[in-house]
Formats: sequence, structure tokens, C-alpha cells
Amino acid sequence: MANKDQLEVLRVLDRAKTQVYHFTAVVIAGMGFFTDSYDLFCISLVTKLLGRIYYHVEGSSKPGTLPPNIAAAVNGVAFCGTLAGQLFFGWLGDKMGRKRVYGVTLMLMVICSIGSGLSFGSSPNAVMTTLCFFRFWLGFGIGGDYPLSATIMAEYSNKKTRGAFIAAVFAMQGFGILCGGMVAIVVSAIFRALFPAPAYSVNPTASTIRQADYVWRIILMFGALPAGLTYYWRMKMPETPRYTALVDKNEKKACQDMSKILNIEIQEVRKDETAVVDQKSNSKIQFGLFTREFARRHGLHLLGTTTTWFLLDIAYYSQNLFQKDIFSAVGWIPAAKSMSALEELYKIARAQTLIALCGTVPGYWVTVLLIDYIGRFAIQMIGFLFMSVFMFALAIPYHHWTEKGHHVGFVAMYALTFFFANFGPNCTTFIVPAEIFPARLRSTCHGISAASGKAGAIVGAFGFLYASQSQDKSKTDSGYPPGIGMRNSLLVLAVISVVGLFFTFLVPETKGKSLEETSREHVDEEEGDDHHQDQDQGEDQINRV
Repeated sequence: MANKDQLEVLRVLDRAKTQVYHFTAVVIAGMGFFTDSYDLFCISLVTKLLGRIYYHVEGSSKPGTLPPNIAAAVNGVAFCGTLAGQLFFGWLGDKMGRKRVYGVTLMLMVICSIGSGLSFGSSPNAVMTTLCFFRFWLGFGIGGDYPLSATIMAEYSNKKTRGAFIAAVFAMQGFGILCGGMVAIVVSAIFRALFPAPAYSVNPTASTIRQADYVWRIILMFGALPAGLTYYWRMKMPETPRYTALVDKNEKKACQDMSKILNIEIQEVRKDETAVVDQKSNSKIQFGLFTREFARRHGLHLLGTTTTWFLLDIAYYSQNLFQKDIFSAVGWIPAAKSMSALEELYKIARAQTLIALCGTVPGYWVTVLLIDYIGRFAIQMIGFLFMSVFMFALAIPYHHWTEKGHHVGFVAMYALTFFFANFGPNCTTFIVPAEIFPARLRSTCHGISAASGKAGAIVGAFGFLYASQSQDKSKTDSGYPPGIGMRNSLLVLAVISVVGLFFTFLVPETKGKSLEETSREHVDEEEGDDHHQDQDQGEDQINRV
């Protein structure tokens, strides 16, 4: 049977007015995501620079590039760590509490960001190996941030604005990507001014200055700064009232914590000492992850959240990590041999910053504004639909976009794919898993869903690298076999977006519902929705919030 009295503290939380603490929590959790996206995507800015520094071939007509296996490892190893971290910290967040492991993830990110920039060795392979080691553990810490931040924000929010607050946390990713580009622009501009260098075609050796080795290290290490500044405030956050009340079974502590947060006094509801708990029903409600009851209630939900996130991340990370290759292919960025190493970095960073400014960041914040009005389901459908439309529009007339004078149109269409990825499934796949599963399994299930997404990112990071190579062997990058070409690669990403649209039908709408309603937290099958009754009990307390 449902324990209605125990849920009274949560009803107060659901109906609480938005207060300063809600915005503080968004900033604290959001700075983690700012750091996450900075660390994950800044590597794409410096991979061409790494190739020039460590893999230059004397007498070659083209600048040095990372060998295929090294490029795949450098781009993808952080995602492998992220996948492992999402599963591990997601599970740990349900076992030990959200707050107790929240600071660990941040410290991992600080230490490994610095370690990535200090990568050492006496040979190129040694430097790349060290870099990959720290990038893996950096990803491991980043992975923990996904389920913990989403769950914490969901469990603190009221039901009317919960979607906007979780989306705002995730939207900090956009600023992280933007900051990565801006840091790369500033650092490369400073070094270009201090140490001028000719283009590769003029002087291959002098085009990559010795000081360029500091540039990529500074860019990678900068990611430690926002994470370090946030650590103290994360440690000051109390455990979420929902975890305390529903998992730790300590309603008194939940009331005390929430009273501090919302600046009101909340009295613990006295339980009726004569109440009899139906043990059979209660055990059914307390089902575990690997049970038939979970499969019956939430199996399709978990299938929906994992598949949509997996498909989305194949397309999203393929486009994000390899923007520089796409821009080069259509001629928006000049040929590598016509630039010095730092000039190439500057132009890559400028292009990616423009895309983030015009498409990525606006998409995130339009979601924040609209998600609690039009709902998660509608936004995800719109996003997948228009991602596929614009990618088909880029791929089908691809040769048209490569012609001189058509680059502006290509960039505009390309920015729109990012806009609808972020005003769409890139936000909703993060939000919904934090809302539809029971509190004792919420972090675990979000971690599983997020890990499925990172599996898609790994497919994108490794697959697109090879698939986008020219079908003409003479035009492939050094060391790469022929691929299916950029046009066909974009077509594949468009089809993947269409498939994601259909799997969206497995995901329920959660707009305007409490977490206990969507997860059926305390509802036995025979009770139906009886937990909705008596919602006016304690209305005086709620009106004081």
C-alpha cells in the first residue's frame, strides 16, 4: 500500500515556489557540465596541431597528421571513460547518496585536466599514451556528472519548472563548447603575435613553432579552472530531500534539509501508529533493477531512453568532433598547407565558435524556455525531425555546397542541425531519465541511459573518422583507407536521426507531473492512482512556501 504520509514532505517540494536556491543549484550543477563539454570537445580543436607537432614527415607536401589509430584513441578514449563513469557513479549515487560522490567526480576532472596538459614522454607515442591515460580518467569523472547532476536537479525542483531547471543545467554545455573555442582563439592569437611563422607551403619546418607545444597544453589545462572553483559549493549542498525521504527513509532529516533550502519550517508528519503495512504489496513496490516487476513497469521506458540517446549521440558527436574536417571538405577552412600550425588552429577555433554561437547555445536555451510548456515528447520529435531534414538538405546536394560562393549557405544549414539537436533530443534525452524511474534506481537508470549515449558517441568518434574519408584512395588522409565519403556519411547520420524519431514513441511525457507520479514510486498496481487523493492535506504549509 502507498505510504501517503511519507510523501507529504515531497508534495511541499513539488508545489514550492521557485527560489534563489533553485538558481544556485543550477549554477553549481551546471558548472560541472560547462567543464564536461569544454573537456570533451576542446580535444577536437587541437588534434590537427598535435599532428603537425609530433607527426611531421620531412619532405611531405602535406602537414603532419595523427595516424588513424592515434587519432581514434585521442578523440574517443575520453568517451570510453565517460561510459564507464556513468555506469559506476550512477550505481554509486543510488547506493551511497547523490551528494557523497558528487565531489569525487569534480576532483577527478580537475586532476586529469591538469594531467592531460602535462602529458610527458620522450617520443610522440609516449606523449599520446600519457594523454590518452589522463583523458580516460577525465572522462570517468565527467561520466559521473551526468546521472548525479540530472538526478540532483530533478529531486530539488518543483514539478512546474523541473524541466527548465534540468535543461538549464545541461545548457551549460553550450557555454562550455563556446568557451573552448574562445580560449583556443585567444591562446593561438597571442602565440601567433609573439612568434610569427610562415605557411607550411613556404617553410614546412618553420610553420610549426617550438612554442606551439605549450598552446595545446594550456587549452587542455584550462578545463581544471571552472571545476576547481565549483568544488567548495558542491560540498556545501545537502543531500536531496527525495533521496533522504524515499531511500534513506529519514523524513525528519528531509524536512530539516528542505526547511533550510526553502526558508520555511516544515513539520514531520506523524505516522498513524496503528497503520498496517501490507508486506506483500510493499515488497512488490521495492522491486530491483533486474526483476520482472521493473521490466513490466519500466522496461520499455529504459529501452526508449537508451536507444534515443544512443542514436542521437552518433549523429551529434560525429558532427561536433569532426566539424574541422567537414569545414575543410567544403572549403570553408583553407587547405592546411596554406597556413601555419597556429593559424590553422585559430581558424578551426573561430569556425567552431561561430557554429556554437549561432546554433548550439540558442538551441539549448530555447529548450529551457519552452520545455515546461510544450513538453519533452514534442521537443524530442521536433528535434529529430529537423535534424534529419537539414542533414538530408546538406547531403543530397553536397557537391553544390562545396562550390565557391555557397559556403555561407552550408554553414547556416549546418548550424541549424545543431540548433535542432539542442532544441530537441540532446536536451530531452538527458532530462527524461531523471524523471521516470523510482528514486532508489533513478541515478542508476540515468547512468545506463547516458552510457548508451556515450556508446553512440564512441561509434560516432571512431566510425565517422574512417567513414568520412574519400572513396578515392589518392584523396584520403595519410594512413587512412578509403571510406564512403563525406556526402554518404551525412546521409547515414540523417537516417539515424529518422530512426531516433520513431524510438521516441517509447518515452512517456512527464510535463507537469511529480517525480512520484511519473515513476509510480509508492503505487502498487492494485491501487491505481490512489496516491493522488488527499493532496490538499497540509495545504497551509504549502501556501507558506
